[in-house]
Amino acid sequence: MYNSVKKYLKILVLASAAQGLFISPAYAEEAGHYGLGRIATPEEIAGWDIDVRPDGLGLPAGSGSVADGEGLYEGQCASCHGLFGEGEGRWPILAGGFDTLSEGRPEKTVGSYWPHASTLYDYIRRAMPFTAPQSLTADETYAITAYVLYLNEIVDEEFVLTKDNFSTIVMPNADGFFEDDRPDVRNPTCMKDCKDPSSIKVTSTIAGVTPTEHMEEGASNMTEEAPINEHGKGIYNQSCAVCHNNGMAGAPITGDKEVWADRTKPGMEAVINRAINGYVGEDGAMPAKGGNMSLSDEDVAAAVHYMVEQSQ
Repeated sequence: MYNSVKKYLKILVLASAAQGLFISPAYAEEAGHYGLGRIATPEEIAGWDIDVRPDGLGLPAGSGSVADGEGLYEGQCASCHGLFGEGEGRWPILAGGFDTLSEGRPEKTVGSYWPHASTLYDYIRRAMPFTAPQSLTADETYAITAYVLYLNEIVDEEFVLTKDNFSTIVMPNADGFFEDDRPDVRNPTCMKDCKDPSSIKVTSTIAGVTPTEHMEEGASNMTEEAPINEHGKGIYNQSCAVCHNNGMAGAPITGDKEVWADRTKPGMEAVINRAINGYVGEDGAMPAKGGNMSLSDEDVAAAVHYMVEQSQ
């Protein structure tokens, strides 16, 4: 982090010098290759280098109690996040949501989802409060962090958070993250006999984000035995995959037999009508035609049939 910020600031100083902003001989003493600019000072770098690692590296000196954090939270945070972290309007929920991660619509809060307390401190320090980011002191940030942890029952009401005890905080979902071992994130670089890039056919904008031609046959979680509806498949990749591959906004994931069996109970006609006209319910929401109004009703019907075929 230090080196990258240092390099960035050096470029920034060079750019400023090129505009004639640095004309004092003092700034030319450490001139670079072109005789312009200077190395950023430690103080300048410190203003940018404020990230905090999970092990606590990067934390400033200071401390803050849950008691002090309560007043600060109510004055700086509650208007958006609610008095108890429940969220106001559509602002993020900070507390609760325990044991919901396996549900269709999980509640991802600081307590139920975040794996590291450092993310909480770093985010508050860097971006909060929303109307005046980076206006909090180190002690105030420690106090608000402690109070949010208290709202999630991770610390008790007498707790005082400091730089020294920060690494002792264990988040409830600390073990809920794992290394992504999918082949498209760890493929070795091809050095010889590589596939000709011109032979890779991009069939849609969504599929083109991550070409899958290099993946092993059968690696997808789709049901390979199901008959392929080519027209529906194309529409799906173009307009539906972004939500139905990941369960976004409660969208039933293509290939999940149990969920689709429940969704199709009213009959295919009802499912297609929902897809065409849009749907909002307890189990999720979907804009009409997936938000792509250029699709015909027949296109949408073909995509629905494709998803159902792949989920049987």
